Amino acid sequence: MEEVVEIKRKEEEKSEIIKEWERTKLAWEATYMKFTQDTAQYPKEVEMEYLMLGLANEVGEVLGKYKKYLRGDKVIQQDFEKALVDEMGDVLWYFVRICDMLDVTLYEVMTRNINKLSSRLKRGTIKGDGDDR
Repeated sequence: MEEVVEIKRKEEEKSEIIKEWERTKLAWEATYMKFTQDTAQYPKEVEMEYLMLGLANEVGEVLGKYKKYLRGDKVIQQDFEKALVDEMGDVLWYFVRICDMLDVTLYEVMTRNINKLSSRLKRGTIKGDGDDR
């Protein structure tokens, strides 16, 4: 009987930890989204176009750092991880701005992606081309 009570107590603790993590995660996400709103400076009449081009540009900068790394540039070789993470932060900024415009959260995007890829994995269609596989 004592073992059952202990197991139940541990499950309740775990549940509370998960609930706290959820609250914290949502607070971080909301804080970062608010930060992107506060730092956004572009013409609102072309907001989506601006954000899409900015996202593509920043992804290009990530790839540029990697290209220089492959080429053997000494500056990039020495601080490759920092340079890459800095550029990934810029990618994230644009991505979160687009999420905000579409009124979706990062959590929603991640959950939908997990569901899509899990379905493909179960059906044996994780490899290949096209959205409808």
